[in-house]
Amino acid sequence: MSTNVLHLIKGLGPGGAEQLLVNQARASQGGDLDFHVSYLVSWKNHLCAPLAEAGWVTSCLESDRAWDLRWIPRFRQLLLRERIDVVHDHSPLVSAFARLVMRTLPKTHRPRSIYTEHNEWGRHRPWTRRLNRLTIGLEDHVIAVSDAVKRSMPASLDVEVLIHGIDIEAVAAQKVHRGAVRHKLGIADDEIVIGIVANFRKEKACDVLPEAAAQVTAGNPKVWFVSVGQGPLEAEIRAHHERLGLGDRFLILGYRDDATRVMSAFDIFTMASRHEGLPVSLMDALALELPVVATPVGGIPDALDESNSILVEPGDVGALPAAYTEMAERVELDVIEQAESGAERFDAHAAAMTLAEHYRELNEP
Repeated sequence: MSTNVLHLIKGLGPGGAEQLLVNQARASQGGDLDFHVSYLVSWKNHLCAPLAEAGWVTSCLESDRAWDLRWIPRFRQLLLRERIDVVHDHSPLVSAFARLVMRTLPKTHRPRSIYTEHNEWGRHRPWTRRLNRLTIGLEDHVIAVSDAVKRSMPASLDVEVLIHGIDIEAVAAQKVHRGAVRHKLGIADDEIVIGIVANFRKEKACDVLPEAAAQVTAGNPKVWFVSVGQGPLEAEIRAHHERLGLGDRFLILGYRDDATRVMSAFDIFTMASRHEGLPVSLMDALALELPVVATPVGGIPDALDESNSILVEPGDVGALPAAYTEMAERVELDVIEQAESGAERFDAHAAAMTLAEHYRELNEP
């Protein structure tokens, strides 16, 4: 018996939850499972192509936001037309509405459902948390992407922790591109690259990096900063970059569909996030065996080994430059301890197998 699975998400832009969907698609075996992905926001379509390449069908419900309820009748029609057996939803507000919509269907046509929480609940707006809390009991199964995310959710919920993961071997294989990427960026072999891959959003705290970079590069001219990502704060960060006169010592590359290839040029990975679930880019960094400077939020501290990482409290702008300087000195002196990265915990293939079993079990008569 085949099982029709529909993933429901707000958009397919270059975010972490969205990239995890692509990783799952690439790791899935197919067989008795057919996959569809529906998203709301039409311009957030960056990842439609890789999903299609993996054999997943994508469709847009054509709404600007979850509160733009025009998507609801389209979603309901899609469930009936495609005879969806299992809905796997990923966006908290969209999911809350979807749960209610599914209850309007006759029991004979009502899909079972799984919800994955990708972020700590404290990050969501109060009314999003309230709606989620009121409706999440309608889910057949609930997943959190890290222990920290689970701890942030209501204790009354039965939550499975499942790291959706990355293709570890494919990411690690990007190391061979290090020299070519650095050459293209104009970075010498003996210079040190501190890099970040993140969307330019408030919760990612990318706004604090130009100031920290200015202090670090003034003290060590061999250090470069490289940023990969886009988002609503991009113009503001570029303006701050220009005011500080960082020039090419802080490269802002924008969105890249080859982010892990660019990461092969890094010597140190960083993120100064105020909130997180378990960042995909952090998993990529560990698969590339990069030392890390980050904040102890969400699943970040659980993922790291203290021997090759430095944690700085979120918002502690004064501590960031010191942490970068210390880690750069370790890299320059070649005294980074090669601790076990533990990247096998982030295996997308294992996660895809677990999810496939959940889908099959939910669709059993």
